[in-house]
Amino acid sequence: MQNMQRASALLQAGNFAAARTLLEQTVRSAPTFVEAQRLLAAAMLALGERAGAELMLRQAAAVDPEWAPVQCALGELLIASGRADEGERALRRAANRYPRANHLLARLLNAADRYGEVVDLTDASSQDSHPDPDLLHQRAVALVALQRYEEAIATCRRIVELAPDNAKAEFFLASALDLAGRHSEAGQSASRAIAKGEATPEAHHLLAHALVAENRLAEAEALLQDIVRERPRFADAHNNLAQLLWVRHGDVAAAAEYLDRALTQYPRDNNLISVKMNLLDGAGDAHGALAFFETCLDAGNSDPGLLMAASRAALKFDVQRALAYARRAQQLAPGPSSERVMINALLGAGDVTAALQRTESLLRTAPDDQHLIAMQTTAWRLLGDPRYAGYCDYAGMARGWTIDTPTGWNDLRAYLTDLAVSLNRLHTSHAHPLNQSLRHGSQTAQNLLDVDDPAIRAFFSAIDRPIRRHIDTIGHGGGPLGRRNTGAYKIAGIWSVRLNAQGYHTNHVHPQGWLSSACYIELPRAVAGDNPGREGFLKFGEPGYPTQPKLEPEYFIRPEPGLLALFPSYFWHGTVPFGGDDTRLTIAFDLVPA
Repeated sequence: MQNMQRASALLQAGNFAAARTLLEQTVRSAPTFVEAQRLLAAAMLALGERAGAELMLRQAAAVDPEWAPVQCALGELLIASGRADEGERALRRAANRYPRANHLLARLLNAADRYGEVVDLTDASSQDSHPDPDLLHQRAVALVALQRYEEAIATCRRIVELAPDNAKAEFFLASALDLAGRHSEAGQSASRAIAKGEATPEAHHLLAHALVAENRLAEAEALLQDIVRERPRFADAHNNLAQLLWVRHGDVAAAAEYLDRALTQYPRDNNLISVKMNLLDGAGDAHGALAFFETCLDAGNSDPGLLMAASRAALKFDVQRALAYARRAQQLAPGPSSERVMINALLGAGDVTAALQRTESLLRTAPDDQHLIAMQTTAWRLLGDPRYAGYCDYAGMARGWTIDTPTGWNDLRAYLTDLAVSLNRLHTSHAHPLNQSLRHGSQTAQNLLDVDDPAIRAFFSAIDRPIRRHIDTIGHGGGPLGRRNTGAYKIAGIWSVRLNAQGYHTNHVHPQGWLSSACYIELPRAVAGDNPGREGFLKFGEPGYPTQPKLEPEYFIRPEPGLLALFPSYFWHGTVPFGGDDTRLTIAFDLVPA
C-alpha cells in the first residue's frame, strides 16, 4: 500500500520513470493486483510506450474483467489509438459503475453523431442530486444537436448552478439560448460569461448576434468590428458583420470593407473566400461571386465548400458550369451537402431521373427535410408522375383564413392599423438580408416571440383558431404533411417583412418547417381592385432553381388585409412583384408539430 501511495504521488508530480520502476516492482510481487497494473499502464503511456500500456491493461482486465477503472483506461487508450469500436465495448463494460467511463462514452457517441444514445445513457445520472457536470455537458451537447433546446437549456442551467464561476458553462448556456431563439436571455448569459472570464472573440460574437436580434444594430456593428480587428480570420464574425453592414447600408463595397482587409492579409483563407462569395451572391451579383471564386481557383484552390458555392452561383446563369463544379465537389467530398448541390444542377440540366434517384436516397435518412421533398415533387412534376398531385394539391393544402380580432380592439381593421405601427418601428434596415428570399425590402432581425409590444403579443391569439382550423383540414394521411399531424403546433420562427415598390420574394421553401405562412397586415394599392397581372399575389409551384423544361407557377392566393395564408413548407412559393410607391407589410412564421 505504501508503494502505491508513493507511485501515485510520483505520477501526479510527473515523475513517470520513477513511478514506472516502483510499480513494476509492485506488479512482480503481486501479479494479480489490477490497480497497480492500471497505474503502471498510465506511467508507460506517459512515457510513450502505448503498446506496452495496452498489453498491461489487457492483462489486468483478464485478471478482473469487472474492475471498471481498468476497462475505462483500456477504452480510452483504444479510442486514442483509432479503434473506436473496441474502445466503446470496453467503456460499456465500465459504464454506470465508473463516472469517467460514462463521460468518455458520451463524448465518443456525440463525436459519432449518436445523440439519442447519449440522452439515453445520461437519463438516470442527470436526475442525481449531485451529477457530474462534465457528463451533463455531454447531455446538453446531444440535446442541442437533436434541437431539443428547452431540455438543453434546463441542463445548461443546472451545470451553471453546480459551477456558478465556470465561464465556459455560462457560455454554453448562452449558445443554447441563442439557438432556441431566446436572444435577449442569450445576450445576458453571454455578458455573464465574459464577466466570469470567457472574454473570447467567440463569446463577444455571440453577444453581437444577440444585439442584432434585439435590433441594437449600431452596438452590434461596433462589437463585430472589434472582433475582426482582434481576429482577422474569424470568418463567422466577418460574415455577420458583412450581413449587418449590407442590411444597414445596402452597399456591397461598404459591407466588404473589413472582409477585404482580411483577404489582403490572408488571400488563400477558404473561409474568408466563402464569406466574400456569400456576400456577392446574396447581394444579387452571382456573376461577381463566381468570378471572384475563379480568381481564387487559379491559385490552385479546390475546396469542396467553395466548389459547392460556385455551383450555386453558376446555377443562376450557366447550368453546365454549375454541374461541372457540383461534380468536382462531390468527387472531393461525397456526402449529403454535395449531393444536394448535385441534385439542383441535375434538375437544371434536365437529368431528372438521376436527380430523383439521388433525392429519394437522401430522403431515406431525412424524411422530413422540406427542401428534399420539394426537389422530389419537382422531379415528379417534370416526369409526369401521378404522385405529384397527391403531394401538391394546392387548392386543398394552401388556404387563406381571416385572423380573429384580439381582445382589446373593436374590429380587425383597427387592430391591423395598430399592428402595422408596431411592426414598422422594427423595420430599421435598408436592404434585404443576404441569402433570403425577399428583394427590395427589409426583414426584422428580432424573433417576434421576444418582442414586448401589446399589438404584437396579441397576434398570437389572433392566429390560434385559424391555425387549428387549418390543421384540422390536413388529416392524418401517409404523406409528409398528414403523417406528422399531431393536432398541436408550435411556432418555430416568426418575423416581419416589408416590401417596397417592385419588391417580391424569390421562389423558395422552408427546409425546417412543417407549415409555413404569410399574414397580410398592410397592402399596396397595386394589389387591390382589377389586377390582371396578379401584382403582389402569393404564387405556388414555380421552383427556385432552373429546371429543364422551365416550370411555371400553378396556383395563386390573392392577399387581403388580415388574411393568413397557410401551406406546406415544402411548397415552392414566391411573390409577384408589384408597382406603385406603396409598401407591403406581412408577418411570416413556420410551424412544426408539438
